[in-house]
Amino acid sequence: MSFIYLPFPRSAARRQRGFSLLELSVALVVIGVLIGAVAVGRDLQRSAANQRLSTDFVQGWQLAYEAFFNGVGYPPGDNPVSPTGQINGNVTPAGHELCGADMINTFLAAGIRLPTGRSEGKQDRYVYLDSNGNPQEVQVCFQSVDWAEPGAAINTYETRKRNVMVLKSVTFSLAGALDQQIDGRSDARFGRLRAQSFANSIAVATGQEWPIDDTMAFGSTTSTKLDESQVAVTTAYFQMMR
Repeated sequence: MSFIYLPFPRSAARRQRGFSLLELSVALVVIGVLIGAVAVGRDLQRSAANQRLSTDFVQGWQLAYEAFFNGVGYPPGDNPVSPTGQINGNVTPAGHELCGADMINTFLAAGIRLPTGRSEGKQDRYVYLDSNGNPQEVQVCFQSVDWAEPGAAINTYETRKRNVMVLKSVTFSLAGALDQQIDGRSDARFGRLRAQSFANSIAVATGQEWPIDDTMAFGSTTSTKLDESQVAVTTAYFQMMR
């Protein structure tokens, strides 16, 4: 018995042809470009959100503080009869942190317009996203704290009382963005914006990095690099002018 060989049709042969190396390379390049564009877009979005937080919230509270001082002639919570020049100078102990409803009511009683914040009654809070896309909530308070300032000799420092805005639950990325806008550089030790732990470091004469970074998980100072974790936060002090 003889068999007749019948070749596959040309169309079937074309359908079975695989991808060439050039086609695979082009596909990989396109995928890489798309992934890079998504990452860049996410960074730009976070940068814009940090800028909005700084302008609408932090600077909003700074203006509210200045309006209060200009209106009554002393810091919030100070003694109106014998001002001490310190925030909460009228309480015991003097200079105790002014926060939450007490702070909001103090400003409102003086007729000061407050930033919108998170909602009515929570104008002291602002929700934002950290570098992993998880929600964080920064809170504003005011306090009179020990503050390291230059002494009589070069590279010597002494402690003075200064009124500051307390920024709680600040991530590394947000701290860096605020520091660049306020001081023009990211430094946790010097300038008007400092990490709480370095605000009164009179023995430290060199610039310092912020004590956290975005690889650390919330509540930890150990680098974990877990994309799903809320990142670590710290407290920053923003010096008021008076």
